[in-house]
Amino acid sequence: MNAIDLRNKNKDELSAMIIDLSREQFNLKMQKATGQLTKPDQIKKVRRDLARIQTILSEMASVKK
Repeated sequence: MNAIDLRNKNKDELSAMIIDLSREQFNLKMQKATGQLTKPDQIKKVRRDLARIQTILSEMASVKK
């Protein structure tokens, strides 16, 4: 996920992406706990994507003030 692409999205789309990524993160953690996770690097990617989206949302909020 690229930050430039994310900046072109509106707040509602980013919020929906956060919900989807949070669900994916939960599922990955459950797979890890049960030993079914085949790609452990996915957890790191999802965590960073979540942080990237949250950063862009906070930037949007600070620009509007």
